[in-house]
Amino acid sequence: MRTFTNLEQLQQAAGEELGTSDWLLIDQARINRFADATDDHQWIHVDVARAADGPFGGTIAHGHLTLSLLPRFAWEIYTLENVKTAINYGLNRVRFIHPVRVGARIRSTATLISVTEVPGGAQLVISQRVDVEVDGTPKPACIAETISRVLF
Repeated sequence: MRTFTNLEQLQQAAGEELGTSDWLLIDQARINRFADATDDHQWIHVDVARAADGPFGGTIAHGHLTLSLLPRFAWEIYTLENVKTAINYGLNRVRFIHPVRVGARIRSTATLISVTEVPGGAQLVISQRVDVEVDGTPKPACIAETISRVLF
């Protein structure tokens, strides 16, 4: 895990890969909880019997479930110390490239794309690529650039 304690360290790391998280199993219970939290109960996510005959041969995770796990993965990859406040500021490119089938394991690799000074701190643009372990499929499930504001 990378640890950053000040703005200068972040600036020096711009352009570097920060690391890779642990694998996380995506099970049906997690998919169902996400559906309940978002009121998105589309059959391809929650109806196991119907999805078995669907295009993916089973249920798949919501794309936004995959996206919502990026902060969890980030906590495993890097940490910021001596920070007064860190907030999500938005997203740049987000693409859901490959479905995450129930039972798949996913993980994230983060790269610090840029560090821009803002009053009292920095704006970080971090690319996180979430890879799916699927036999014969090298495509990532999701690629996203997250933007965070960090105040020291």
